[in-house]
Amino acid sequence: MKTLIKEYKANPDLVYHTWFINNEERLKAFRSIRRGVIQVITDIKEGTFPNDFKGSSLEFVLSCITEQKQVFEGASHPFYWKPKLRIPDIYENQEHKQYFGQFLENCLNASNEDTLLTEIIKLDSKRIKGLGPAVASILYFLHPTIIPPCNTAIVNGFNILFDEKVKLGSWTEYLRMRELILQQNTKYKQDLSTDLGAISGLLFEIGKKNILTRNTAELTDKDRDKILKQLQKRHQKVENEKQEDQLHSEMQYHLLKIGKALNYDVIAASNDRSKTYNGNKFSFMGVDKFPDVNVPTDTLNTIKLIDLIWFEKGTDRIVCAFEVEKSTSIYSGILRLTDLSFSLPSHQSKLYIVIPNNREKEVKLQLNRPSIQNSELEIMYILTSDLRTHCDALCKFGDSHLILEKIAKKVAYAT
Repeated sequence: MKTLIKEYKANPDLVYHTWFINNEERLKAFRSIRRGVIQVITDIKEGTFPNDFKGSSLEFVLSCITEQKQVFEGASHPFYWKPKLRIPDIYENQEHKQYFGQFLENCLNASNEDTLLTEIIKLDSKRIKGLGPAVASILYFLHPTIIPPCNTAIVNGFNILFDEKVKLGSWTEYLRMRELILQQNTKYKQDLSTDLGAISGLLFEIGKKNILTRNTAELTDKDRDKILKQLQKRHQKVENEKQEDQLHSEMQYHLLKIGKALNYDVIAASNDRSKTYNGNKFSFMGVDKFPDVNVPTDTLNTIKLIDLIWFEKGTDRIVCAFEVEKSTSIYSGILRLTDLSFSLPSHQSKLYIVIPNNREKEVKLQLNRPSIQNSELEIMYILTSDLRTHCDALCKFGDSHLILEKIAKKVAYAT
């Protein structure tokens, strides 16, 4: 096991590095998914949850999850509404829908392992067709040290590694698998993490045959070719993600530079301050520490994760806040800006989302959501090409944040 863990952690193309350790979006995802789950619960309570997965708040939650790198690819598939089979039976069946909402609320508010396991056992006893352990991938983002995620690759990896025959789709089998995962994670916690995402990623890579155990050593040439192609594909994804990260850093750099030129106190997200772009370290371009904003600690921690914030010089007044999006969900960035606006309603901060040019259609769609339109919240967007092209001109000719309106765009809301 130690040898497998060492191989898993040593390969920069495997999910330990690409998702668990070196993914700057990871912390943000937990907040966005938690907020999304709250919205699912609210929609079910208020009777506004639709009779289909598409367009629902549950779709948003699963979209955020599937964006969390390869481990969660396909996480949304078990929740797609399959009308002929009537599964999962939480869309048309109102009683099941209500119970699912109560289950999520109870799990969201659970403070210990016993409560969570009791809720899972109660859900299993309801025998809701099609609602199996795929739900564990949602619960993982609510309780990452208690509930491991579950999908085909993870189950396959588990069976290969421990020579088991756990069946996909059974809560009883999942709970049995979970016990052994926790036992092994405790044994090798120094090499892994209290967060069960690390060991789940290991099982995922074994299940995908990207890490070979003794049980998978006897492979045909066809199998080996398939593994090689998988690894090449994975390597290409890693390279693409590096390019996205570079673009993200570049945009943060431009925003830091413009903010400083306009005489604002500027600061990057707390998990980005050690970054550099073209030799310019973000921590040297902004203020030494985050101003003492008068909000609850939990809210403050979320605000600190916003990609870039401009403060009025020497104060805690937020003038502008920016979320720079890449392949992640635009809606999750909008939620973080919404959190900020609702937490500091008297500040009248300007909110911006910076997006690649090829995502303009998507941002218009998201900003046209009824929940955004009805909130009287104005979020403008800036294209990465415009920010790059006009950065120096904005620095030279601007005298306040209003200069951004030269390149920022508003969405004409649908009526």
